[in-house]
Amino acid sequence: MWWFQQGLCFLPAALVVWTAASFVFAYITAVVLRHVDPLVPYISDTGTTAPERCVFGIMLDVSAFLGIATVYVRYKQVEALTGEAELRLNRFGLLLGLVSSFGMAVVANFQKTTLFSMHLVGAVLTFGVGALYILVQTVLSFHMQPHVHSRTTYLVRLGVCLWTFGSIISMFVSSVIMYSSLPGVDVPHKLHWIPGETGYTPHMISTVSEWSLAFAFISFFLTYIRDFQKINLRAEADLQSSHLYDSWPHAAAPPHESDGAESSPLLSGGT
Repeated sequence: MWWFQQGLCFLPAALVVWTAASFVFAYITAVVLRHVDPLVPYISDTGTTAPERCVFGIMLDVSAFLGIATVYVRYKQVEALTGEAELRLNRFGLLLGLVSSFGMAVVANFQKTTLFSMHLVGAVLTFGVGALYILVQTVLSFHMQPHVHSRTTYLVRLGVCLWTFGSIISMFVSSVIMYSSLPGVDVPHKLHWIPGETGYTPHMISTVSEWSLAFAFISFFLTYIRDFQKINLRAEADLQSSHLYDSWPHAAAPPHESDGAESSPLLSGGT
């Protein structure tokens, strides 16, 4: 059995690979078509102009779905492995993860040059709420080590958490400096920058920080792969009757009543 066939580890693996591919594909397409500068543009800038914005939107929508599935499985796994003390924190983490995944879909479908306010809301939901999700999961990992997983796993997640918040602070500060140094300039529509012009240095710091933040998120979900090899979910169909009529209309007796229960794997993969 290959590693990605064990449990549900293909979920975080697919989330990481697919999301990274959406960033890289949009970047290559935008650079080749000269829609953006090749030296570290904003991720959003690479998904602003057609045709790359069309594929960028579709791919990030898929990433949002994979994110929802991943955070739910993580929630069920932590719920099964921890006690009542971590229950509320785990539920809060699930809510943060779902909101962050929804924010990714908002970012994908509202380009910054089309509706900047909604794009900004989506970015805050994705990165801001997502950073809180990483923080909550790091705290849960602290409570779960060493009896559930190793201290190394916790330290890796702590390192990624610090990386995430460091990138957020750097991006926020540099963006404020950039916007304040360019009064009257329509920055959201500015896709090309000239080295040495006003605001260029904080712009570059901001874009590097954004890419750093994106890959910090990807790196955090990489830490789920080994954990997800140890879990599988099943769906159970609980039938109330052996037929679907409100009342049996035929003269003959209804089909033989069974126990009305059927259980099958929710997703492929073995434990």
